[in-house]
Amino acid sequence: MDVDFPKIEQKILKFWEEKKVFEKLRGKNRGKKHWSFLDGPITANNPMGVHHAWGRTYKDLFQRYKAMQGFDQRFQNGFDCQGLWVEVEVEKELGFKDKKDIEKYGIGKFVEKCKERVLKYSAIQTKQSIRLGQWMDWENSYFTMSDENNYAIWYFLKKCQEKGLLYKGRDVVPWCPRCG
Repeated sequence: MDVDFPKIEQKILKFWEEKKVFEKLRGKNRGKKHWSFLDGPITANNPMGVHHAWGRTYKDLFQRYKAMQGFDQRFQNGFDCQGLWVEVEVEKELGFKDKKDIEKYGIGKFVEKCKERVLKYSAIQTKQSIRLGQWMDWENSYFTMSDENNYAIWYFLKKCQEKGLLYKGRDVVPWCPRCG
């Protein structure tokens, strides 16, 4: 017997969408005891890897379990948009050999390229996650590159500075094996 899994998958996704199953679940639990789950964001620099799919499946399992117990939740997905992994992929895309190439290209233009890549791959990862059957409020995903996120981090760092929790030192922080 041949089983067409992609066809079955599409049939189930269509059923969930037409019957608004996720929305009904959220509506049923709205206003009840809250259970908080923050999805640690995956980096939106490439399509998801199998390790992302595995992790997302487990996260979805816990959220559905808590939803079946009647807990109200945000179901907010997130995308990590900053840092080395996005930069390295854009450097490869542009054929850069070292960080000086970024300066020659223009830091502002490079940052825009990074943002474009993040938006492209966050959309791809969203589609992949939906195909996995993960339930999230996809229209309200958070992005670590957002002004809201950055202002919150700066506020936190300011408070840490005011409390004397930050210091200046010469500690080694290994990141990129190519550029140190």
